[in-house]
Amino acid sequence: MAKRKIRTEANTDILVNSIIEGIHKKKGKEVVSLDLTKIENAVCKYFVICHGDSNTQVDAIADSVEETVREMAGEKVWRKEGKTNATWILLDYADVVVHIFQKAYRDFYKLEDLWADAKLLKYEDSAKNKGEIK
Repeated sequence: MAKRKIRTEANTDILVNSIIEGIHKKKGKEVVSLDLTKIENAVCKYFVICHGDSNTQVDAIADSVEETVREMAGEKVWRKEGKTNATWILLDYADVVVHIFQKAYRDFYKLEDLWADAKLLKYEDSAKNKGEIK
């Protein structure tokens, strides 16, 4: 089993920003991060959550995140789950866990509500950033 890498706060910020960039490259929607650092017994420091419109887009977002993180932060995913069905893909970078859903699954599991004690940060969708019409 691979060893988890110990990161500084700055390295974790670079990792989160790389993940957000990878999501935006494939037009992931309603991107949020949850800061879990103040929550006792949390499984990681941050969750990054987004969704896509189809299993093809969800899979493409996951691939983009892996590639972008490798290029920008020099990190490889520690574990990944859900690539077979691509309804909910989880990418585990130890301190940061990425959840990429299809919309219906995100609405059903409501991770943002489950972790409501965490500080929530919303990111502009990539289409809004580029002035494109949704």
